[in-house]
Amino acid sequence: MHGALAVLPSAETTEQDLLGGLLASAQGSEQASALLQHFPSIGHVIAAEAAQLRAFGLTGRDITAFRLVREIACRMARAEVRKRPVLSNWQALIAYLQMAMACEQVEQFRILFLGTKNNLIADEVQQRGTVNHTPVYPREVIKRALILNASALIVVHNHPSGDPKPSRDDIEMTRELKAAAKSLEIELHDHLVIGHGTHASFRSLGLL
Repeated sequence: MHGALAVLPSAETTEQDLLGGLLASAQGSEQASALLQHFPSIGHVIAAEAAQLRAFGLTGRDITAFRLVREIACRMARAEVRKRPVLSNWQALIAYLQMAMACEQVEQFRILFLGTKNNLIADEVQQRGTVNHTPVYPREVIKRALILNASALIVVHNHPSGDPKPSRDDIEMTRELKAAAKSLEIELHDHLVIGHGTHASFRSLGLL
């Protein structure tokens, strides 16, 4: 396999070497360099659309390898979240959400459904939108919470721009969702906005 790393990766291995090691082509290092010049980070490369990657000469095998790496990383991070009640495992939660959402090119709206002890019942992406908007329907969120018998929620969406500052629409939607949840005795613990390596918490900002 032309793209395989000659030695096991270490802390000194560059991002270009890591990407090149995943690529099947003998030109894997050159392709990796071009990808890293085009995309903001290695995470954005791994999360890129198939058509974007093919434009750099990547094969179906290369794209599958990227998808597998990302899915393995997400599952490992999610497993850490499930180990303890979510509210006492906040750092692991943020690490997982960064892995799962920070590099997405369009907004997605994710809901974490929690049980009575704040254990994670389900983690679902309810909506996907555009680069700067995701339609969210509080009624559908609460309907799903009732189906899952959830006692509490944490809702999350990403900002592809990388800036996690909540928008006016984000704030208004959160108020509507909080009111709908409260009417059915479901607690909305937080609304998190995920940026590039950073995040905003509505509760910490006094918006919830």
